[in-house]
Amino acid sequence: MKETLQQGAGESTRFEALCEWASEQLPAKDGAAAPVFTRLGGDAGHRRYFRLNTEPPLLAVDAPVEGESATHFAHLARYLRQHNIGAPAVVAVDEGEGYLLLEDLGDGLLARLLNEETAPALYGEALMTLLAIQQCPDDPALLPRYDQSALRGELNVFDQWFATELLGVELSEADWHLLHGTYERLEALAVEQPQVLVHRDYHSRNLLVGDNGTVGVIDFQDAVWGPITYDLVSLLRDCYVRWPEEQVTNWALSYGNLLIDVGLLPENIDGETYLRWFDWMGLQRHIKVLGVFSRLHLRDGKSDYLSHLPLVIRYTLEVAERHAELKPFADWFRERVLPAAEAQPWYKDYRRAGDASQ
Repeated sequence: MKETLQQGAGESTRFEALCEWASEQLPAKDGAAAPVFTRLGGDAGHRRYFRLNTEPPLLAVDAPVEGESATHFAHLARYLRQHNIGAPAVVAVDEGEGYLLLEDLGDGLLARLLNEETAPALYGEALMTLLAIQQCPDDPALLPRYDQSALRGELNVFDQWFATELLGVELSEADWHLLHGTYERLEALAVEQPQVLVHRDYHSRNLLVGDNGTVGVIDFQDAVWGPITYDLVSLLRDCYVRWPEEQVTNWALSYGNLLIDVGLLPENIDGETYLRWFDWMGLQRHIKVLGVFSRLHLRDGKSDYLSHLPLVIRYTLEVAERHAELKPFADWFRERVLPAAEAQPWYKDYRRAGDASQ
């Protein structure tokens, strides 16, 4: 066996155990060399990925049981595949150790393929895949409810990790009152939307484009049953890539028409209501992401995520300033939060974040 990256002692022990387990799952072939395990880049979770030089190619995944459930991931993968979604096939799973052996969907990350010329066709495929995801039937035993309580738990990550821990802003009683009122508005608009299967991290780094143009879906272990615009805004207002607002609006409205055509969106929902849902759902997500990226840096040592905070700030302020009910939050953010962010070493002018020249 071989691994291409150095590891700490604890990781090395798990790696060796993972290699042994994964190798045992492969068909025995006389004279065949032991498979080579090559470490791949990680994600925002605690999982580690290793590519095997098998035929067909496979991925071995170390998903520590303390923060992951390999079995839940496997159940979700099989559920998605049963409904013709391009999730990886599960070859084997070890629930006790948190090991998975999966189909390898390749290296065609949507994020690497996007440019002004390719975007219309690639987003068209990604949106059709999303439409198929949202037509999957509910399974309450498999999909937690993305309700007001769950939404609030995510928003509170902003308070603790971004405002307080990262920026050092001491939140006053007046601050808490304003935040509570803003959160209540966002939650109310989220739960009034039609509810569907939500991937919960549907963006350019979690979609893989195959040689035949089909879209594969990864990192779906946190899927829930929730608001219909959540994955759409995750894709179109991606925390890692930005598109012109007019283009985003056109994509969102075109997708809304598809939702009406397949019966997921009532015909009496007008464009203004739908775009309001889209905007406010995006604001909830981006407020959460400010906290999540801060936590990844402070708690998990994944500091690369800090470079994406200016773009998330841009989305946050642009949307909050667009709606009268959210303007108090935008004013508060500018007065109480933005000066502390501007003093951070990672900060760049949010007003140009995500522009092609940046």
